[in-house]
Amino acid sequence: MLSLVLAAALLPIAGIFAAADAAITTASPARVDELVREGRRSADALSTILEDRPRYTNLLLLLRVSAELTATVLVAAVAFSTWGFLVSVALLVVAVMIVICYVVIGVAPRTVGRQHPYSIGLLAARPTRAIARVLSPVASLLIVLGNALTPGRGFREGPFTSDLELRELVDIAGSRGVVEETEREMLQSVFDLGDTIVREVMVPRTDVVWIEDGKSLRQAMQLANRSGFSRVPVVGEDLDDVLGVVHVKDMLDRALSMAPGEPGPLLRELMREPAFVPESKNIDVLLRDMQRTHNHFAVIVDEYGGTAGIATIEDLLEEIVGEITDEYDQDTPDPIEHLDGDRVRVSARLPVDELAELFDVDIDTEDVDTVGGLLAQQIGRVPLPGSEAEIAGLRLVGEPGTDRRGRPRVLSVLVERVPDEPERAPEEHSGDDPDESPVERERREKEQRDRDKKEREKREREKRERKERERKEREKAREKARRRAERRAERERQERAEESRPADDGPDAQPGRGESAG
Repeated sequence: MLSLVLAAALLPIAGIFAAADAAITTASPARVDELVREGRRSADALSTILEDRPRYTNLLLLLRVSAELTATVLVAAVAFSTWGFLVSVALLVVAVMIVICYVVIGVAPRTVGRQHPYSIGLLAARPTRAIARVLSPVASLLIVLGNALTPGRGFREGPFTSDLELRELVDIAGSRGVVEETEREMLQSVFDLGDTIVREVMVPRTDVVWIEDGKSLRQAMQLANRSGFSRVPVVGEDLDDVLGVVHVKDMLDRALSMAPGEPGPLLRELMREPAFVPESKNIDVLLRDMQRTHNHFAVIVDEYGGTAGIATIEDLLEEIVGEITDEYDQDTPDPIEHLDGDRVRVSARLPVDELAELFDVDIDTEDVDTVGGLLAQQIGRVPLPGSEAEIAGLRLVGEPGTDRRGRPRVLSVLVERVPDEPERAPEEHSGDDPDESPVERERREKEQRDRDKKEREKREREKRERKERERKEREKAREKARRRAERRAERERQERAEESRPADDGPDAQPGRGESAG
């Protein structure tokens, strides 16, 4: 009888250990810190436990398992002494203890611990720390033995082993209303920063507003006023020769400090050193670089050294919080516009991944990023209004538009699903004419083979010509980049020579660059 009383007492004790374990595992350190600042009793002890959570959870696990096993052994001893050492008795004891341990220890206490982690954690904090002082060496020894017998790493720090688990937790919190939908999207966007490269978010070369270095201050301020941009790249010969970046604040400061009638400076005197970034750089790294260098503007270069586009800190932040506009931004059309039926009008700059997600299809392409680029890849040339292509069960049709210079250009693409062709009924006869002679049939088949062969040769020839054009374009880009680098080096060499020239070379000195001979 004493054994049964002791077993009955051990089961609730094991349940208390299980509830404390669940509470300590669920409790948030930030919330516990608030309890400490509020002066709640035992909050400091609970905070200490959370600082070394694995140690105390392992200890509570050891105590719970010890209580369960002891209670099971006591019940088994009473049963065997009463009914004898029978297999049926052993199975009965096992079945009864499994049900009791599952309900009394496994489910109810742990559920209560997860539902009330702070109240239970505060109650269990001081006793747990007191027990840890006594039994901590035993628990540590058992952990060492377990780690020695178990391959891989030991107890992991924290509840997550990968960002996938954290993403799933964010989705669950969003579905349960713990966080708003916009907050969930922002958190998921933060996770995607490390997988997004600058090329996917930059302003492409064709949309860049720039100005030549020989233009005046007044012309630059007029351009900034018309475009609405506060930073404008300054170029030399062309957009591949970016010399610097001029800020509207610098222009305004210089304009306000000028005396009436004073000629304005050239832009090369006001521009700042540009930051060049490869298009393959991750935007989370670029964002940290911009924060560290206090630079909000970057020139994006491709693998050949040419200018691929520009990126600002606003472009990077929009990947997290969505589109950012102010009172001076012009209204831009929605990149996705649903029309009648399954037809959708999308921006030519819409990422291919978003198009695939919109229609729930798998678009296998790695060479292009946008829908406009996908259309160009499928037709093999620069798309014009009316250009049409099909891929992954979708029909893409380029819609007419004009760029900033008034030239025809595909700015949007009409996308719709390709209807499935109805199955044709089987024909009673083959395609061969029953009255056709064997000689005529052979001649017809030979002509068909010749046409197929010519078609294959034509495709191969077009493929070789396309590769040859691409090779020549790459060589041309490399040569252009080399000449640009030489010009830049020559310009820097001349500037260093001017800086090192003495201020007064004597009466026989010749007039230098920018000096007057009179």
